[in-house]
Amino acid sequence: MRSRKHTMPSRPQAHIMTSTDVNQDVHGRTASDGGDLLVWILAWSELAAFGALLTAYVIASWIHPDEFAKGAARLHQTLALANTIILLTSGWFAVKAASCWHQRSQCLMLLGAAGGGFLFVALKLYEYRLEGVSLLAADTFSQLYLLITGFHIAQVLFGALLLVLVARFPSPQNVHLLTTLWHVIDIDWLVMLPVVCLL
Repeated sequence: MRSRKHTMPSRPQAHIMTSTDVNQDVHGRTASDGGDLLVWILAWSELAAFGALLTAYVIASWIHPDEFAKGAARLHQTLALANTIILLTSGWFAVKAASCWHQRSQCLMLLGAAGGGFLFVALKLYEYRLEGVSLLAADTFSQLYLLITGFHIAQVLFGALLLVLVARFPSPQNVHLLTTLWHVIDIDWLVMLPVVCLL
């Protein structure tokens, strides 16, 4: 009789996690967590700064109601609403950039968001000219109005320049960070608009 050789079925080999795998996992999660923490720190800092400025504006409007009523009457609400549409459209481009995996399309979306930011700044500067506001104005309304809106313009301009830079050298973490902060800039304007421009 021939002897039959019984072969045991091969068992799947368990993957042994090496120190390299552990380090990659830990470093990857650490970089992601650090990026998210930076986003929240910057976002809340920006919101806190605008909250303090708007609180000062509201208190000053209670102290000088006539002066603020005359100042608000000079503002161009139509241009303010047009700028709102521009900034929200720019935010939409930022949303598409954050969710886009194709690099060329992502770069185009980032440039679209940046273009909206530049257009917002140009229109706001034109609005300043029509309203006749100046840094040399002595009234409280003009000083606070320029301080609040000027601070926002500086953020929009700086953010738009960073969007162009990230579009040139994109990375997932930078795109996530910058598009999130761009949405915070949108929120700042949406909170500022009814308080400063429409009331």
